[in-house]
Amino acid sequence: MTDVILVLNAGSSSVKFALYDSAAPSEPSLFAGQIERIGDDPSLAIGDTSRPFGQPGDGHAALIGQLLDALDDLAPADVRIVGAGHRVVHGGARFDAPVRIDGAVIAELEALTPLAPQHQPHNLAGIGAIAAAYPDIPQIAAFDTAFHRTQSEIAERYALPRDYAEQGMIAYGFHGLSYASIAPRLPALLGPDARRVVVAHLGHGCSMAALRDGRSVATTMGFTALEGLPMGTRSGSIDPGLVLHLLSERGMDVEAVHRLLYSESGLLGLSGISGDMRDLLASDAPEARFTVDYFVDRCARAVGSLAVSLDGLDALVFTGGIGENAAEIREAVAARLAWLDIPSPLAIATDEEGVIAEATARLL
Repeated sequence: MTDVILVLNAGSSSVKFALYDSAAPSEPSLFAGQIERIGDDPSLAIGDTSRPFGQPGDGHAALIGQLLDALDDLAPADVRIVGAGHRVVHGGARFDAPVRIDGAVIAELEALTPLAPQHQPHNLAGIGAIAAAYPDIPQIAAFDTAFHRTQSEIAERYALPRDYAEQGMIAYGFHGLSYASIAPRLPALLGPDARRVVVAHLGHGCSMAALRDGRSVATTMGFTALEGLPMGTRSGSIDPGLVLHLLSERGMDVEAVHRLLYSESGLLGLSGISGDMRDLLASDAPEARFTVDYFVDRCARAVGSLAVSLDGLDALVFTGGIGENAAEIREAVAARLAWLDIPSPLAIATDEEGVIAEATARLL
């Protein structure tokens, strides 16, 4: 019998899961898969096979529960789960490293839900589902915001009165577990002279980070996971005055604006077709082509901005579902940045689950 760590990585439209040998968490997982297209037509992908899973209306909590019910039949028979690790998107100002989960931690994470409404509830749902299915095992939270705590005060501050920053209203940055997976591999892949690197994590959620010697200097996401690049259904950065206009002149209430910015905008809003880049690249509709071109433009602009934060740029790296798999996007962004005279960009598979597994093993 092998003692294993169960890792759950709940995103805005997917849940990745994996089992790791608790005695060798840095080794490849023993078993892994993911639930995809949650909120649309969910499917369960394991290896090269995919099948429908749950019902179209099922949310994260229901699907995670169904996954845990099915895990005994899906996973290898000779394993025993002794701990669980979770991706938690927002750790606020206090959580700058992984922690063991208890009631007090859960209460603090619940209080941060308004800052990551498309993620934090799903992360907490996974924690609750594990507690119900395996009440005696310890659980560990690893935070997406923690990686960016190396940013300077200039990078993380907004131009608001100082007491707002003292109350925690700063640019935290996200996708930190992905960047923590990529950063240690860069010297071997790029060479020791590539000290200034922009990493583009592009998926249903999108962000970029400027890394100097593997540490975060600046990033496109801020106080919430809404800022920065356009995403699957999130708007990314827009003029704050436009939000005020919607509230004061167009008669929209906060809930309607929230829904607009988080669920009806981004690639979905621009195209009117889909928030999934795979669908847009496969479409001949002019709206799809416009949306792809718009996305490429905003990605290129972001790289240029982050290069300023690094005083130059030695390399550009792509990861995430779009970054790893959409060569057309990588090539189009690189073409817009030819003037920077950097080597051809690399696509590197991120391993957030591996980062979570190692953190969980250390704290167990």
